[in-house]
Amino acid sequence: MTDKQIGKLIGLACRAGKLRSGEFSVEESVKTGKSKLCILASDASEKTKKHVHDMCSYRDIAVYDSAFTKDELGHWIGRDERSAVTIEDSGFAEHILELTEGGNACGK
Repeated sequence: MTDKQIGKLIGLACRAGKLRSGEFSVEESVKTGKSKLCILASDASEKTKKHVHDMCSYRDIAVYDSAFTKDELGHWIGRDERSAVTIEDSGFAEHILELTEGGNACGK
């Protein structure tokens, strides 16, 4: 049930314009300080995971290493596969982190 709730929140954040996806958009969101939470797909490449973790760690932004696939992340936002998405709203980010119960999130 929690995965479904997180998926719905990701979709809501996208429709609210508070989500960025795609390599360059995620990087820009993190580097400009707009990102509150990064969510990584479980099947993202190790290079992508390391890059996102390094960027977010440097800027003290939480990262959630999800169990979701790239297909699932893309489906929730109405796009093709996505390795990473970033949430730019603290309310959405906090709610997602609460649902993960601290899960695999690191950072903040």
